[in-house]
Amino acid sequence: MSNAPHLLPAPRVLRLTGGTCHLDDRRLIVLDGDAPQALLFSARRLQAALNRRRGLSWEIVASTAVPHDDVGITLSVVPGGVGHPQGYRITVSPGGLSVVSATPAGIFYAVCTLCQLLESADGPLPALQIDDWPDFAARGVMLDVSRDRVPTMDTLHALIDLLASWKINQLQLYTEHAFAYRNHPEVWAEASPLTGEEILALDAYCRERFIELVPNQNSFAHMERWLKLPRYRSLGELVGSWTTPWGEVQQGGFSLCPGDPGSLELLRGLYDELLPHFSSRMFNAGADETFDLGQGRSAGDCERLGRGRVYLDFLLKIHREVEARGRTMQFWGDIIVQHPELISDLPRNAIALAWGYEADHPFDAHGAAFAAAGIPFYVCPGTSSWNSLAGRTNNVLGNLHNAAENGLKHGAVGLLITDWGDSGHWQPLPVSYPGFGYGAAVAWSSAAKPDDGFISALSRDAFGDPTGTLGRIAFDLGNIHEACGVLSSNSSLFFRLLRAAPREIPELEGLTGPALVGALEVIDGVMARWPQASAGGHDAALVGLEYAWVADMLRHACRRGLWALDGAPAPSAASRALSDDAGRLVAELRELWLARSRPGGLNDSVARLEQVRQSYE
Repeated sequence: MSNAPHLLPAPRVLRLTGGTCHLDDRRLIVLDGDAPQALLFSARRLQAALNRRRGLSWEIVASTAVPHDDVGITLSVVPGGVGHPQGYRITVSPGGLSVVSATPAGIFYAVCTLCQLLESADGPLPALQIDDWPDFAARGVMLDVSRDRVPTMDTLHALIDLLASWKINQLQLYTEHAFAYRNHPEVWAEASPLTGEEILALDAYCRERFIELVPNQNSFAHMERWLKLPRYRSLGELVGSWTTPWGEVQQGGFSLCPGDPGSLELLRGLYDELLPHFSSRMFNAGADETFDLGQGRSAGDCERLGRGRVYLDFLLKIHREVEARGRTMQFWGDIIVQHPELISDLPRNAIALAWGYEADHPFDAHGAAFAAAGIPFYVCPGTSSWNSLAGRTNNVLGNLHNAAENGLKHGAVGLLITDWGDSGHWQPLPVSYPGFGYGAAVAWSSAAKPDDGFISALSRDAFGDPTGTLGRIAFDLGNIHEACGVLSSNSSLFFRLLRAAPREIPELEGLTGPALVGALEVIDGVMARWPQASAGGHDAALVGLEYAWVADMLRHACRRGLWALDGAPAPSAASRALSDDAGRLVAELRELWLARSRPGGLNDSVARLEQVRQSYE
C-alpha cells in the first residue's frame, strides 16, 4: 500500500488499521515470558530507539502486574503464539503496542521492525498489524577478510549492527591466513589478523543480536599464502607452474596435496586452534576451486580414480575431522557439481554451499541435484562488489533473486550472501550495502522487489539518509558500466580498464571513445545529486569520501580507456595527467583503507594500483 512505511526486509503482511498511536513519555516496556532475561537486549534496543528518535524515557520491567495505563508496549514470548519460530506479530493501535512471538529471536526481529517504524517518520505511529516470518531459517553474510582487508573491530561491530537490523542471523569471516594461529605466526605476520580474543568478543557480540558467528577456514585450495613459505611448501600439490581452467599459467603452490598425510595433520592443528573460539556448531571448511588438483603429485591418483573421486575422498577426510570436533561441516559445492555422479556419496550431515555470482547462474539445476540426493544446501549469491569499484547493480539484483527463488524451490536450508575482495579489495565497504540489503530482503521473503520503497529503506538504514538519495546514487553508479556496451562476468568494464595493460584495452570488443565520454558525463550527473542527501549516519563524512574516491576511480578508468584508444602515447600531456591522478588515488586509497581496515594487506592492494600509475611512464 502506497502510504505504508518502508521497511527492510518488507514484512509478509502489513495491514493499516486506521488511526494512530501517540507515544507518551514515562511508559513501560513489559517483558512477558518465562525467561525475560532473554528479551532484555531486544528491549534495550527498543528503549534506545525511543529515546533517540522521540526523546522518550521508557523503563523496562519483567512483570505484567503493573497498571494498564503505564504500559507502552508488551513483548510476549508465547509458545505456539505464531506459526514460525522466527516469526512475530506486531500490533500498533491507539491504545498502545504489543509484540507476540514464539521465541526470543522472533521478539528481536519484531523490535528491529519497530525501530525502523520509529525511524521512518516523526510523530505518532500509524495503527497497523504486521504478521511476519522468514523463507530461509539461515540468512547469512560471508565477508572476505583474507584478500586483502581485515576490518577493524569498530567496522565489524557497525556492520553486525546493520546486518542484525535486517534480520541476518549468520556471519562468516572468510579466512585463508587472517586468523592469528599461535602455532603458525609466519603465515599471518603481515596480515593484521583477527586474534582469538577478538573472535571470542565478536562471538558474544553476535549472539546478543541473534547472529551465529560461523567459523571459516579454507582447507584444500586457496592455500597459497601458506604454501609459499618453506615450512609448508612440501605439502602442496605442486611447486612449479600450473594452469587454470581458463588457460592462465600460475606459479607456486595453491592446493594441499590430498595424498600427503601432512596435509591432514596441518588441518587438524588449525581446527584445534580455531574452533574453540566459536560457540557455533557449524564450520565452513571451504574446499572450493581446487584448480591445480591432478597437475602435480596427485596426477597418478587422479588418472587412476578420477579427479572427482580424489577430491571427494579428501573432502570426506576433512568431514571426519570436523565431525570429530562436534561441528557440522559446510563446504563450497562448486567442485562436486562438476561430478554429479558423486553427489550421492556426500555425507548427509554436511551442508553444501552452492555458489555463483552471475544473474543467470544455474541455481535451479544445482539445487535440484543436491535436493535429489538428500544433501542439505545453502544458495550462495554475492554482492557483485569485487572487481567492480562501484558494484554491478543489475547483476547483483538478478543474482540474489535467482538464488532465493530457486533455493526456496528446492528446499535450501539457508541463503549466504558472499562479499569477496578479489584483486586488491579496492571497493570500499559501503559499495556492498545494496547487495547486503537486497540479499537480506530476499532471504527473508524471496518475492521481495528492489523497488523505490526498498531503495528508500536502504538509504535510510545503511547510509543514514532519509531522502533516499544515497541509496539511489549507489544503485545508479553501479549500473553505469553497462552503458558502455562491454559486459563481462565477475567484473565491470571500469575495473578491467584499470587492470589491463594499455595495449590490451583497444582489444576489448565493443569499446568506443564516445561510450567512455558518455560514461564520464553520467558519472558526473549521478554524483552531482549527492548534496541533495541528508546523511546523518555515524560515518556519513567517511561514506562521502569513499564514494567520491570510487567516482574518481571510474573517471580515471574512462580517461585511461580514451588514452589507450588514442594509442597510449607516452610521455605526453595525457599520460602525465593520468600519472598524477593515479598518484593521488593511491594516496587516497591508503587513507580511506585505514579508516575501516587494519594495515595488513594494504601494501599488497596499493601495489596493484601503483602498477596502473607506472603504466603511464
